[in-house]
Amino acid sequence: MRVHVVDPSAFTPPYDDALCRSLAVAGAEVELYTSRFRAEVAPAAGYARHEFFYRGSRLVGDAPARRLVKLAEHVPDMLRYRRAARAADVVHFQWLSVPHVDGRLLPRDRPLVLTAHDIRSREPRPGQRTAERSVFRHFDAVVVHSQRGRERLVDELGVDEARVHVILHGAFVHLAEGEEVAPRFQTEMPVVLFFGLLRPYKGIDLLLEAWRGIEGAELWIVGKPRMDLSTLTAAAPANVRFDARFVTDAELRGYFRRADLVVLPYREADQSGVLFTALAFAKPLLVSDVGGLAELAASGAARAVPTGDVQALRGALEELLADPAQLRAIAARGGAAARERYAWEDIGRRTLALYATLLGENGAR
Repeated sequence: MRVHVVDPSAFTPPYDDALCRSLAVAGAEVELYTSRFRAEVAPAAGYARHEFFYRGSRLVGDAPARRLVKLAEHVPDMLRYRRAARAADVVHFQWLSVPHVDGRLLPRDRPLVLTAHDIRSREPRPGQRTAERSVFRHFDAVVVHSQRGRERLVDELGVDEARVHVILHGAFVHLAEGEEVAPRFQTEMPVVLFFGLLRPYKGIDLLLEAWRGIEGAELWIVGKPRMDLSTLTAAAPANVRFDARFVTDAELRGYFRRADLVVLPYREADQSGVLFTALAFAKPLLVSDVGGLAELAASGAARAVPTGDVQALRGALEELLADPAQLRAIAARGGAAARERYAWEDIGRRTLALYATLLGENGAR
């Protein structure tokens, strides 16, 4: 089976790479059509990777100008890909860069699959929410990573439940392998780690409020900012450290291996790549009870608190930091889940089985 995985703007390189590898292991002939990865990712193994989209934008250094060039390239590149898609049996999009336009530019006459990494846009551009309701009708199947995500697609966006399929997100176990670079910070105290792109919906302000008064530990907030941090950094307690920049995989390994607890106080999420990185490192997790994060906590592989409840978050932080045995138990369950429930081998087989079903249903198209 010839499969094209498509992520025009390279929004999720680690996921794209892991999915393509798992599909190849399951027996598919896989090609990834994307743009230049901004993050470091291992060379493609078992599949072909094409930096197909937005090639002109690579020559532009200024970020605002680069966005304009990408926008100008988008329609021609999507039409060019539509021609390339004739070689595929199944086309699986991971993201649509311009949803209100892309429905008219998608390939025809072959099964189309979309992974709904975000059920609803958390920081929508004008018109994007309206486009969300119509874009799913162009796809034969929509993949979500949690049962709660499936319910939201059906109930909130009106997607036909027969076209929505729950296939779990895999743990990024490959990220836990390899050399590390030591964290920028050093301490003998326990470390609570918040990691990933720094964005408003991730609840950093809630975490800092909950952290007030906690002593005998440090909170490390690490990742590239996509928001103004000045107010947060100015008011942060002395035992909070910020490393607000892009972090390489080697640095990521250093931070996760040093962490005693990883915290995700998100206001909204279906799933999180950071969560599946923490599982790969067998680190205990404290999460908000949103989407698939709550489903993970229900299995015992994380501790959950009510979304937006600062007092509950503070109480859980204090309790876990005072109870190393509980941290070890959560970490053990998380590590087991990474090797079993969230193993990519099973995800590849299940995804390939979905494609086969679609080809059977749509073989005459």
